[in-house]
Amino acid sequence: MVTSVIPGVSEVSTRGPKDTAHIIYFDFDSFTLKPEALPIIEQHAKYMRSNPGKKLQLEGHTDERGGREYNLALGQKRAEAVAKGMSVMGASSEKTESVSFGMEKPAESGHGEENHAKNRRVEFVYR
Repeated sequence: MVTSVIPGVSEVSTRGPKDTAHIIYFDFDSFTLKPEALPIIEQHAKYMRSNPGKKLQLEGHTDERGGREYNLALGQKRAEAVAKGMSVMGASSEKTESVSFGMEKPAESGHGEENHAKNRRVEFVYR
């Protein structure tokens, strides 16, 4: 079940910090963190500091526009931007892995902007 915690941000996992979104969204062709992403990253960093046995995979995604290689690179940059933010907030970079799926695993099918916006994301996946 997907529940909204912050407008424009959805929760996809019951692992990790409770009452905190597990997805961060990005603007088109961007890997810049939006201001509303910072409290989410802070909560995940706090959770990682408090749970040193946990591992986190940050999965970067893009919409379908652009070539495969470009989108893989953009998804990676998005995941790494979140990882860097977590590191700055004290989370161990050794327990965090950044990966990119590019446009291969869309959250929404369709070709409209609403669908594209939901596909431009980084997901927090705890292991």
